[in-house]
Amino acid sequence: MDAIDLRSDTVTKPTPAMWEAMRRAELGDDVLGDEPTVAALESKVAALLGMESALFTPSGTMANQLAIRCACEPGDEILAHRDSHIVHYETGAPAALSGCMVAPLDGDGGLFDADAVHSAVRGRDIHSPRTRMVVVENTHNRGGGTVWPLERLQAVAGAARRASLHLHLDGARLANATVAAGYSMRDAAQHFDTASMCFSKGLGCPVGSALAGPRALIDRARRFRKMFGGGMRQSGLLAAAAIWALDHHVARLAEDHANAKRLARGLAGVSGLRLDVEPESTPSNMVFFRVPREIGDAAEVARLLASRGVRVIPMGPQRLRAVTHLDVNAAAIDGAIDLIRAAVAGAASAR
Repeated sequence: MDAIDLRSDTVTKPTPAMWEAMRRAELGDDVLGDEPTVAALESKVAALLGMESALFTPSGTMANQLAIRCACEPGDEILAHRDSHIVHYETGAPAALSGCMVAPLDGDGGLFDADAVHSAVRGRDIHSPRTRMVVVENTHNRGGGTVWPLERLQAVAGAARRASLHLHLDGARLANATVAAGYSMRDAAQHFDTASMCFSKGLGCPVGSALAGPRALIDRARRFRKMFGGGMRQSGLLAAAAIWALDHHVARLAEDHANAKRLARGLAGVSGLRLDVEPESTPSNMVFFRVPREIGDAAEVARLLASRGVRVIPMGPQRLRAVTHLDVNAAAIDGAIDLIRAAVAGAASAR
């Protein structure tokens, strides 16, 4: 039996229709500036986010780091939640690629407020780094797949504007956020100078992200993309997948969110497991739960579950993450619940 893979929504395979769109893609050479399918995707993303221009990138990490490199100088400081992707999962790139520090902000679920921004902005002093940028992650991964309310985005943006800071939206799962919250991608992005979004997560593409913003900044980012090794040649194959996903896979994210609640309800009934939030409060397509020390730490339990046919990922000493996606339907979710229940019960009795 194939494993039920809930490690991430990045594990999806292209659907048959997406493969066909990729096969039909008109190709050129994007580094030489004549890739028609990439150009079409970039125009589509810019319009979707209400920005002047956009740039196709190999990854969300590169899109975020291009925004930082374009907006900041060495010695600048970035404000971001302490659990942000740019802090934990981008290999120290703000420091390595742009010479920037990150000042960590606090807040439940990966969200912070306008007061936190205001308090963290440094005064102009030759002894201090210059506060230059605010990064908001929506949905917030380590926070539990949490979704920023639009009013809170507006308030944080207002505080950043008053301090003349560059605002960047790490929208790796922005499509999930908009489906869950009911606002549009443009509604969210309009408060930011730059915004990134990924196609290789909930939207189900094999590779690719985008950075959107003012035309002059995106022109600058195109040069840095080449410098960082992100120039791609016949990348219309990948861009065609992204166009297909934007046209056909956004609304269906509601199914993943429903399946996440289904999974949370099932796990709530497994003795010994503790959910981060109540099942009906599951914000998007992620379910975080904690395992008791008596049956092992998160890494040990993840290995146990994998041996039983369910793959999840450790996110802390006792914390595990399961992510629903288009390759896992409701029946597979029910199967995962049964396998997890049996594995946890067996581990508890063995101890």
